[in-house]
Amino acid sequence: MERIQAIEAWLRASQGLTDFELRPASSDASFRRYFRISYDGQTRIVMDAPPDKEDSQAYIHVSGLLGKLGLNVPEVLAVDAGQGFLLLTDLGSRCYLDELNVDSVERLYGDALGALMVIQACGPRDHAGETHLPPYDAALLHQEMQLFRQWFLDQQLKTPANTAQNDMLDEVFTLLTASALEQPQVMVHRDYHSRNLMLRDSNNPGILDFQDAVIGPVTYDLVSLLRDCYVAWPDALVQDWVLGYHELATQSGVLRGHSEAQFLRWFDLMGVQRHLKATGIFARLHIRDNKPSFLKDIPRTLGYVLEVSGRYPELAAFHEYLHELFDSAAIQSLEKV
Repeated sequence: MERIQAIEAWLRASQGLTDFELRPASSDASFRRYFRISYDGQTRIVMDAPPDKEDSQAYIHVSGLLGKLGLNVPEVLAVDAGQGFLLLTDLGSRCYLDELNVDSVERLYGDALGALMVIQACGPRDHAGETHLPPYDAALLHQEMQLFRQWFLDQQLKTPANTAQNDMLDEVFTLLTASALEQPQVMVHRDYHSRNLMLRDSNNPGILDFQDAVIGPVTYDLVSLLRDCYVAWPDALVQDWVLGYHELATQSGVLRGHSEAQFLRWFDLMGVQRHLKATGIFARLHIRDNKPSFLKDIPRTLGYVLEVSGRYPELAAFHEYLHELFDSAAIQSLEKV
């Protein structure tokens, strides 16, 4: 309540507003909250990003980078960095997750893949100069995968890996990291999925939640979109989309002589890395942040890992280990959340 009162006072003082309505717009898997403000027949979005927990400057920086590429991102209209408030243009409330179906998916994903290609072909690809973005390096990749061990195995399931299993997981993490780092490095949104893409009548999609952008593997955002934690599509269809993107990326110069087989392997292994991270984050959201609604997405998310690991001999031991997890009552109970 205190933060809301501070937002209202800021809007009155900085924007000269006297007659407006403020109501919740959305929240996400972070400490940020969003409010929709209505006044004079128009709407804006207020981001509440507590400065001791969130970095508003990163949001402002990446918003500028994507906006210069002609992509549809919220424009930053006003900032109070000390309090962690941002006033943004409103991209509406029609998110991809609510709009995707068998009739719309080709069109909506076509727009999303086109925007992703702009990010990768025209966005920054290094860590220098005014466009500086941090690297998606080995330390960060490993740190993310440790969330699976720390929050999902240890705290959610309460079945810590034994010595042999920990050694196996370490080998898998090393393999996945090497695969990620050998890929062409591009600008990575890092959360490019159906909850962060908004359906727009023009310049579709609207793109949200990009503040954690890095320079990293070319397949990362593609996996986020096509093997979404919140909606699943037949594997044959996903493979067709991946191969279509491979052709587009080759034509655009993002890929240079990389075969379809190599790209599919990168895509698969990148998905394992991402979904191990996501599984750990969903467990952490439940345990640490009291957001249990994400638990129901774990069976789908971890199911991707189980499916993909069965295709690669080097992941055979990991695949068997996951099978044992899926047979446990603890996993089965999550499907009923």
